[in-house]
Order: sequence, then C-alpha cells, then structure tokens
Amino acid sequence: MSLTPQWLDELRARTTLSTLIGKTVKVQKAGREYKACCPFHNEKTPSFTINDEKGFYHCFGCGAHGDAIRWMTDQRGLPFMEAVKELAAAAGLDVPAADPRAAKRAEQAQTLHDVMSGAQDWFVAQLDGMDGGEARDYLKRRGIRPETQKAFGFGYSPDSRGKLKAALTAHGEPRLIEPRLIEAGLLIDPAASEPEGKAARRESYDRFRGRLMIPIRDARGRVIAFGGRILGAGEPKYLNSPDTPLFDKGRTLYNLDRASPASRQTGRVIVVEGYMDVIALSQAGFPESVAPLGTALTEHQIERLWKMVEVPVLCFDGDSAGQKAAIRAAMRALPLLRPGHSLGFATLPPGQDPDDLVRSSGPQAFEAVLSAAEPLVERLWAHEVAAGPLDTPEQRAGLKQRLNDITAAIAHPDIRAHYTHIFRERHDALFFARRPFTPQPRRNERRPADRRGPWKPPIAPATDEAKTISNSGLEGLLLRGVVAGLLRYPVEIRHHAEELSHLRIADAPLAALMELLLKSAMREEIVETEALLTILGQGDLYNMAKGLLRADALTFTFTRKQAEPDIARRDLREAIRVMAAGPEIEAALEQATRRMMELLDETTLLEQQKWRQIKADHAQRLADLMQPEDML
Repeated sequence: MSLTPQWLDELRARTTLSTLIGKTVKVQKAGREYKACCPFHNEKTPSFTINDEKGFYHCFGCGAHGDAIRWMTDQRGLPFMEAVKELAAAAGLDVPAADPRAAKRAEQAQTLHDVMSGAQDWFVAQLDGMDGGEARDYLKRRGIRPETQKAFGFGYSPDSRGKLKAALTAHGEPRLIEPRLIEAGLLIDPAASEPEGKAARRESYDRFRGRLMIPIRDARGRVIAFGGRILGAGEPKYLNSPDTPLFDKGRTLYNLDRASPASRQTGRVIVVEGYMDVIALSQAGFPESVAPLGTALTEHQIERLWKMVEVPVLCFDGDSAGQKAAIRAAMRALPLLRPGHSLGFATLPPGQDPDDLVRSSGPQAFEAVLSAAEPLVERLWAHEVAAGPLDTPEQRAGLKQRLNDITAAIAHPDIRAHYTHIFRERHDALFFARRPFTPQPRRNERRPADRRGPWKPPIAPATDEAKTISNSGLEGLLLRGVVAGLLRYPVEIRHHAEELSHLRIADAPLAALMELLLKSAMREEIVETEALLTILGQGDLYNMAKGLLRADALTFTFTRKQAEPDIARRDLREAIRVMAAGPEIEAALEQATRRMMELLDETTLLEQQKWRQIKADHAQRLADLMQPEDML
C-alpha cells in the first residue's frame, strides 16, 4: 500500500485516541487529558495519560508511548497494515490502492527488521553466556546496573568471524538469509572491496567481533543498527553499523525512542557526545539524553531535536575536541534558526565526561552544569573573541569580519538583525568606547592621579517607576562584573549595602546571589571570598559564583586576579554608583518625556533634553568602565 505521511496524519486526526483506548481500558477525564492504569505493566495508581489534542499516549511508569497505530500494533498485537485498515474503516477513510514497488520495499524493510531483532536476541544471549564474562566485568566496572543493562539491551559479540552468521542462518536457507545480513550491516562481504576473482574464494564474515554490543533503535523502538565497544586492545574503540536501508547515522539520534517521551515530562533534551554518556546520564536520572553517532551534529538531527524542545542543550566535553564539536553544531544551526528555536551550550569541567561527573559528584553536579548553559549568541561571541589576539587593528578587523560571517549565515531576517545589533554593540564596547576629554596640564601643573575622577550620579526626581536592571547588553555585563567584583572584594558589600539592596535585578539567579551576599556580609563583621563560597555551599549559586570569579572575559579591573587592589576597589565603587543610577535615570527620562508630551511647553522640553543628556553621560561612563584606564 502507498501510505503517504499526509494520509497517515489524516487517519490519526480522525481517530479519537481516548475512545479507541477506552474500548479495552477504563479511562477517566483528568483536566484536558485522560488517565488510566497502564495496560503495559502492572500498577495500582494511574500513570498512563492520553492526550487527544496531540494524539499520543504516554506512561510515566514504564515509558510506553505511541499514537493510535502504535496502540493497535503494541496492545492489540496487529500487524501494521491490519491496524491501519481497521482504523481506516472506523474513521471512514479509504485505504490507498496497492503499490507493488512500495509493497516490496516494505517487505524488504520488515525482513531487515526481523534480521536485526534476531541479532539483538543473539547478542543478549551471548552476554549472559560463557563467552560474555569479560563484557559483564566491564559493565560492572562502569557501574552499569542490571536494570540499566536490560533497558538499553546490552549484548556481546564473541571474537569470532562466523558465529553470528552461523546462528542466524542455522534455521533457514543460508542463500536467502546471508544477503539480508550483509544488507543489514551485520556481515562484511569481501566482494564489496576486493577484486572479483579473489573475493569469490572468500566468504562473508561477522562485522562485530569481541565487542560489547549496544543496539541503536529508531523512534519506534526497533533495532536498526549496533554500536560495538572493543573490550581488549584494538581499533576502533567504538564501531558503528554502516549506513543501511534502515540506518542513516546522520539522521539518527541514539536513545531517541526513550528521550522523546522523557522530554515531554522534563521540558528539555540534553545532547552529549556518545552512547555511553547517554546511558550513564539516564541511569543518573537524566533520561532525556541523546547523542549523535560518530559524526558532528547534522542539520537533520538539529531539526529533529527542535521537534521535541525549542532549545536543546548541547553538553560536550570541556577539552578541545568537545568544544570544537560544539562550535561546529552552532555553525550548522545558524541557517536553520527561527523564532524561539536555538541551542544552549553547557560545558563540563576539564578532563571530565558526564559519567565521570555524576559518579564523582552526583547528579546535582551535572544539574548545575546544565543550569549554567549559555545561549547560542554568548557561545559564538566568546569563541570568536578567544580565537586569537586582538592587539592590532588588523586582528580587531579580523574579529569583526568573523562576526559578520556569522550573521550572514543566519537566514531569518529578524534573528539576523538581532545578532548584528548585539555583536556590533559588544564590538564597539571593546574597542571604541570613547574616553571623556581631559585637558593636558599646563606647564608646571601636576596631572591629577585619577584622570577620570569619581563619577557622581545625578539626583533623579522621586519616582516609583525605577526600571529593573536588564541581564543583557552593557547593563547586563556591568551587573555581572559588579557581582564578580563583590565576590573578589567582599568588604565593599557592607560599604554599599543600601545601594545594592535597592537594586531590582531581572536575572533571577543573579538576584538570589546578590541577596545572599548582602545577608552574609551583614551577619559578619569581616567576610572573605573563601568564607562567602563556603556559605554558598555546593548548589547552583556556588557554581554561578565560581563561574563569575573565572569570568576573565569581563573587562573590568575588579574582576581580574592580577589587578592592583586599590585601583580595582576604586573602580568597583564607581561601577556600583553607575549601576545604581541607571534605573533612576531611565525612570526620570520617561517621566520627563511623558510630561513634555502632555504639556508641550518649553520648560518640559528643556527638562526632557536635560535627562537625555544625563542618560548619554551615564551610557558613556558605563562604556568607560568596560575599558578601564590601566588597560589602555
């Protein structure tokens, strides 16, 4: 039958899933969904949900998930076409006429699925048998629990050139089965790479030998390929099935069948580098993890991730190879970006992979890594700024060109415009922040020690409309810089407690960290950086604080370890004054603009112009702080 995706979607749309399931299972209304005791495993409390609007069911107990067709095949045990015909009859749809070529392809695919299923069963049996001792010891050393081993279907391929072939051809006609084994990627055919005469004297042989076997499944949970890890010496360390009619590694994500339903519960998807990372994270409580299969993340895989969540988090190793993989994924995503859809980037501590981290520090440490994930724009900016020195005009022009190349790769016009604006603003802040004019001293006149002088914020009129401090742009950079400075020079917290306590901070984690710093400083007469970190404990705020202390990209004297303490503290005090004045100036300007629009007289116009100038002076001082004088 030639069943197009459009026709199948129409069939699903005409089928009310709760009614279909309710024919054999007692269901009850629960808000916009229905719930029931799961028919796929024994339970007393309902964890099986049915969503008619989205057309799927899901069990939060055993992970069973599917649509109307999947229900008929899994719960009723019907073959696919019989399930389709029964649903079509109930929905009043005519099943499309038979297409001989499509039928042949479907039959061939089903045969390959049967072959892969048989191989999976045999690999599992070998792991439990006499030959599987070394593989079982490896799983034990890696801390893989028995329930995890069963859920992911671990198996073992003996170190033999023909055991799998013999086992799968023993109960059928070898001349018919052997070509299917080759097509499925389970056997290697010498004829594919050797001269015809020589190949004719050699037989096909097992592809996977002496390896721990990990099945790779499609979105429906069917085995379509295998990954094999070598147990002794040898290369490659990991070997995947070749591309076959069932398996295209550039379009497949490992663990998609389990991560997709889990992502609906957690609201996120975590992308890691390999399947052992996925398995370790799933065992540690992160079932929404997936991995590409030996290749960089492809455009098709990115689109597949976006079908699950709008901003999947890429969590690659902190080494050079991991970070290069992250940037390659970022570049591939640029032409695909659309409103609301992007990528997040979380970086593991150097020298650790997800398994190392959760085993040494627990799941909460990995959760903290995820909480510190950067948006795509931040990762791209940081990567390009760190790509090389920026001392000469040519090097700085090179940075600008690289940023322009990034924005040019973005297809969506609105997103491209926002990236262009952000990059231009940050680039100009780095290199073109204007300095206030300072006249040269006359002869015999000593130059002041601080040529900038302390900045005094203007007195804004009383208003209850003070703006919240943003977490983006120069304002956001200054905010993070001030918090980092307070962590490095905690004695300044008590001196500026009143100004700091009245700040309204948009970034919730930063606001929580600021509140804790104030409380800690007010309780202690003298407080030091290490004492503050101890008070913060080992949670998200601790990780944020440590990250801010390492934030060398923040170009403030008071965030740098090597800065002169007296200069750094002076600049920190000025930064606090500038930051605290910003919201009041914004509110005063809005109030003056509103009065001018209402009265339209010269007095209110002059008032508005005065606050416009004050805002410009404030913005200039903010830009000056981004490039302190000892860095010029």
